[in-house]
Amino acid sequence: MTKWNAAFPDKLKKVIQEVDQQIAPKLAEIDEQVLDNQNKVLAAFREENIDESSLLGTTGYGDDDRGRDQLEAVYADVFKTEAALVRPQFVSGTHTLATALFGILRPGDNLLYVTGEPYDTMQEVIGIAGNKRGSLIDYQVGFDSVKMDGDKVDFDLVKQKIKEQNPKVIAIQRSRGYSTRKSLTVKEIAEIIKEVKTVSDAIIFVDNCYGEFSETVEPTEVGADLMAGSLIKNAGGGLAKVGGYIVGKKDLVELASYRLTAPGIGASEGATIDRQSEMFQGFFLAPRVTGNAIKGAVFEAAIFEKLGLNVSPKWNDDRTDLIQTIEFNDPDKMVHFAKLVQQFSPIDSNVSPEPSAMSGYEDQVVMAAGTFVSGASIEFSADGPMRPPYIIYIQGGLTYEHVKIAISNACKELFF
Repeated sequence: MTKWNAAFPDKLKKVIQEVDQQIAPKLAEIDEQVLDNQNKVLAAFREENIDESSLLGTTGYGDDDRGRDQLEAVYADVFKTEAALVRPQFVSGTHTLATALFGILRPGDNLLYVTGEPYDTMQEVIGIAGNKRGSLIDYQVGFDSVKMDGDKVDFDLVKQKIKEQNPKVIAIQRSRGYSTRKSLTVKEIAEIIKEVKTVSDAIIFVDNCYGEFSETVEPTEVGADLMAGSLIKNAGGGLAKVGGYIVGKKDLVELASYRLTAPGIGASEGATIDRQSEMFQGFFLAPRVTGNAIKGAVFEAAIFEKLGLNVSPKWNDDRTDLIQTIEFNDPDKMVHFAKLVQQFSPIDSNVSPEPSAMSGYEDQVVMAAGTFVSGASIEFSADGPMRPPYIIYIQGGLTYEHVKIAISNACKELFF
């Protein structure tokens, strides 16, 4: 019988075998985490009495959409919040985050990011990159950020900025984005919130993209007032084809809903058409799919570290999102790796990625994403800005097996 790695050189087979043995206890831990998260989601489905009619969706204005209301109640249950806004009208994570911020900020208010400068696309939303037209700064919202001290928040400087600026919203970006700092665990987010609340009553807003179900506790359970994320990342479980969510305090979610639709309409309208079933099912599958992706990241970290590359997180580090970085220090190797990821994708495997300009990014970006849902980073993909030290950001994987096969073949091409 032909095995998946039959054509691999013996040296690579040995490395893979060693990695499998090394990471086995870590993968078992992830399985236990998946069980806890799956139990939480199942309990919410049962609590909200989800039935077949909940999956049907609506058209037109979307008035009296029982299933939509139930889906939002499920999200509120799981994230332990007063309210939720879960809609297919959100076109991306950036759009969802922007809707939340534009909903709660007004001209003259100040926004303070305490985790360094935000992710590239959010910089254009805020107005610190791009042409600034239509940005928060264009609407006279003040902005500042506090550079992190390595992987830690500089609390002394945060408190100084709070005293000087009296921000209405203090933002925390859970994931590293395209920076070199580590992503923040929920425990670390809890510490940030605790410190901030000793000197400020500002709204605590968390960008939770890539983080859902990566741990068994979410930021809204440790003091976040408002949180947002994308359904084509973790929360959609690989099935949602579009959408985002905002969860948090009822009055803040309501303000965000006015920005999504219009004042006076808010969350009461918005057709779900044929998206309802996939959003329900995707959220139900999200704990397992996220677990698969994290297992893949553990394998990636272990094998590339064994081959001498700098990786973050390390294979045995605590995980708080999907993202795994590999530092190539060579633009050609970085692009070659992206091409190999694309080559071992189920969709568009014949496509060869090339660095190019992308909307929302200052540098050229190379992006490998042979995904069933366009741009879905819960699916196995890799991308990164073409700037030193030429770090590729790997995320996702609907199945652990796919990640293992693709990464092993990429290692074969690059190192053996």
